[in-house]
Amino acid sequence: MHRNSALLAACAALTVAAITAPASAETLTPDAAKSFVMGRTFTYKCYEGTVGAGRILPDGSVAGTVQIRGQGNTRYVTLPAGTLLTKGPAVCAKLKGVAFQPCFEVEKISATSFRGSLAGFDKMSCTFERGGAGRAKLAQRRGKAETTTASVDFAN
Repeated sequence: MHRNSALLAACAALTVAAITAPASAETLTPDAAKSFVMGRTFTYKCYEGTVGAGRILPDGSVAGTVQIRGQGNTRYVTLPAGTLLTKGPAVCAKLKGVAFQPCFEVEKISATSFRGSLAGFDKMSCTFERGGAGRAKLAQRRGKAETTTASVDFAN
């Protein structure tokens, strides 16, 4: 699996995990988390500068963008059905080629934002914001279209 795909999967899983965090002192069940997350767009920014936007679909697949360390090309990445799943009360990612199954710890920041980290590694985290600008970012073109001007001499 490409590094970009693995990072997007981790970010997407953190997004789903964020929803299972206590909401106003209420822990959401995996079903409640699914109804909150599915089909909605999230933007994210990770501790080392990686940014993007993504959407999680009901079958556990993911589609979105990732820009590693906030530099270089923004890439559109998709991950297959079953990538994100629940294991008891935890949200985890099933990644082809990864020897372990990462699960996530989550802290609610506001009604629309969350901080998620790889279990046991608090400093390796991403912050997620639901809705808004993410829709535009998800549909944004990779770069500006180049335009050139040509001149034609009709005098000859």
